[in-house]
Amino acid sequence: MRRSMRHFLRSTIGISLLISLTLWAAGLSDAVGHMYWNVVAKWTRRPAPESVILVSVDDFADLQTRDEANLLTQIRKQMPRNVFFDARIPVGINGTGDAELARAVSSFGKDIAFVVRAQKPDRFDASMFKFPSKTIVGNAPIVLSAWNSNFLYTVESAPYFIELNGRKYPTFSTALAGQYAGAQSVYYPDISVGSDSIIKISGRSLLERGAALGILTGRTVVVTSSGQAPLVGYFGTEMVQPIAADIAGAEALRKPISMNLTFLPLLALVVGAISAVSRIGRQRVKLPLYAAIVVATWCVPAILRKFGFVAYPDVPLLMLAIYGSIRLWQKRTRRIQHTSLSGLPNLVALSSQPLPVGRDVIVAVVARYEEMLATLPRDLHGECARQIARRLSVGSGANDIYHGEGGHFAWTEEARPLEMQLNHLEGLRALFSAPLQIGTHTFDTNIHFGLDRNEGLDAVTRVNSALASANEALGNGRSIELFESHRLAEAPWELSLHARIEEGLRNGEIWLAFQLQFDFAENRVSGAEALIRWNHPTRGPIAPDAFILQAERAGRIDTLTYWVLEEAITAALALNATGPRFQMSINLSAQMVDKADLVTNFAEIVRRRGIDPSLLTVEVTETSSVRNRPAACHNLTQLRAMGFRLSIDDFGTGEASLAYLADLPSDELKLDRRFVSRLLTSDRDRAIITNTIALAHDLGQSVVAEGIEDAATFSMLRELGCDHAQGYYLGRPQPFAVFVQEYEESRRRGMMAV
Repeated sequence: MRRSMRHFLRSTIGISLLISLTLWAAGLSDAVGHMYWNVVAKWTRRPAPESVILVSVDDFADLQTRDEANLLTQIRKQMPRNVFFDARIPVGINGTGDAELARAVSSFGKDIAFVVRAQKPDRFDASMFKFPSKTIVGNAPIVLSAWNSNFLYTVESAPYFIELNGRKYPTFSTALAGQYAGAQSVYYPDISVGSDSIIKISGRSLLERGAALGILTGRTVVVTSSGQAPLVGYFGTEMVQPIAADIAGAEALRKPISMNLTFLPLLALVVGAISAVSRIGRQRVKLPLYAAIVVATWCVPAILRKFGFVAYPDVPLLMLAIYGSIRLWQKRTRRIQHTSLSGLPNLVALSSQPLPVGRDVIVAVVARYEEMLATLPRDLHGECARQIARRLSVGSGANDIYHGEGGHFAWTEEARPLEMQLNHLEGLRALFSAPLQIGTHTFDTNIHFGLDRNEGLDAVTRVNSALASANEALGNGRSIELFESHRLAEAPWELSLHARIEEGLRNGEIWLAFQLQFDFAENRVSGAEALIRWNHPTRGPIAPDAFILQAERAGRIDTLTYWVLEEAITAALALNATGPRFQMSINLSAQMVDKADLVTNFAEIVRRRGIDPSLLTVEVTETSSVRNRPAACHNLTQLRAMGFRLSIDDFGTGEASLAYLADLPSDELKLDRRFVSRLLTSDRDRAIITNTIALAHDLGQSVVAEGIEDAATFSMLRELGCDHAQGYYLGRPQPFAVFVQEYEESRRRGMMAV
């Protein structure tokens, strides 16, 4: 037991706990708690209760007891629930006024009480309270107002009763709430109550013009004046009159319980949670769990306070900050001061030294390296890395091979002409055609290279550039990727693409163009394809292929796709409301086709927008990029079952071919523009189009020919039995307003002028 305790206290968790408790004992954790409750108070701010109204006497230039007597008489006419007199009483100046005030007070009976405030925070002795004259107060109850505060004089708690000279007086908040006892001897204000939202009316105005009928009826009225006591701190705002704290205290007392849990239960939970997570081996699992502990530590005290429990987060938050700092320091130390298990220097060592002039930075990445390590005993992990490094050293002639995580190995070489360097790396790749023999395990290896030739840049940038290139080569299945200077210049744009897309959608830089589709059988414009466009304020028009490809690489294509769907639905509803059936086509990225939530999201959007899904055609292309082919076919089949029409875009290119046509129950084929453009000049292309149209019709599908540039091609497609036409000859992509105008003109003519 003693040994395990020593082990705990020497651990990162134990050290963090001891430091945080030491800071708490020294009072240094109070600042953390103060900042925390300030933030919580601002986030949870709500209006003060309307049941309490302040009547201020500050606007009386020369306040007399007669004025106060008249004011109380006016208040009494409104029949308030009760009255608290929290204002200075200028007794002794006017004897007649004093007598009138005494009679006015007496007329309230038990429905009036006088508030006496402490003249200094955190002082509860009799010398701090100045009681009003007995001739005025008579038998009216006396309540006291005094608060425990923190180091910045911000109120934190108050006792239910204060004992002075052998007599117990209830505190003001308990009288306001009618709650004179609790589970503990003190209560804590409800810091969510906004001090600036307390209802306050002018006493002079009340005397001169009266109050609106019923404004005071049934409510608690506090006759108040500033200067009765010093201002106090209040979480979430600046210094306020102490009445704000009293009202917040009363709101807290109206809850079922008011209890201080201290910081110990939350600290125990944090220590236990960190201990449990620290035993998990996988870093990817640990990081979100640590984040969850931080979020819970932040949120739990705020939630508990809503129910009357005060749990202080200062020590737990301090411990989390200290623990995180120590772990980061340990991790940084390991990375900088230590090499990997292989004994090889790490990539940080390469990045931290100046690179000689005339050297290329090369990073090699071994495919499925982590899977290789997973099959090996831990004591062979270093041997695996050393064998790979030896082959790289022999092939490259480099004395130092730097080993990074995830199967990355880096070095520098003399900068040869590019073609020669690429041939050299291809030869180096051939060295790995022979399997690795690690103990009793044999591994085939597949290696990819990233090359940086950007001399003049710092070492960190060059190593990271080569790393990025190696990862890209691995992801794309290429042998070598070169990170050139123009890509480095474009990196900020690509890395901030999502934010730029969001901004473009908000300010209208990104918009939809509509290109008409012509129905040969009905001899009319029967639909349109929605095409996304981007006019950037500094870069000008950006080609759709460019930013869509970047969005797909960044995993941000979902935002664009669902925005296009929403805008296309708006256009389709408008066009179908004014004329014959109008079909709207949208493009679906291959990056989204196999996503689990695709069908659910499409169904929710069409349900919310109230559109018949059969009015929408989903065009699918670039199917070779689909990672999960069965899931993609399932999703598309589900969309078709819901009523969406499915179109195989760019049919005849890539994987948009017979195999995909056999897998997917589509409704439409779109002939690629490369075949259509050679229809008049190539017998082979004309034969392909003729037979494709026949095949589609035999399968019950329609055919759309895109990329029509001239009247002769248009006429030939009509003769061949094509169903729909699309291209610049018929109309260029247009903003919706222009498209609608041209569409209406074509309807008035009765047919499209072609």
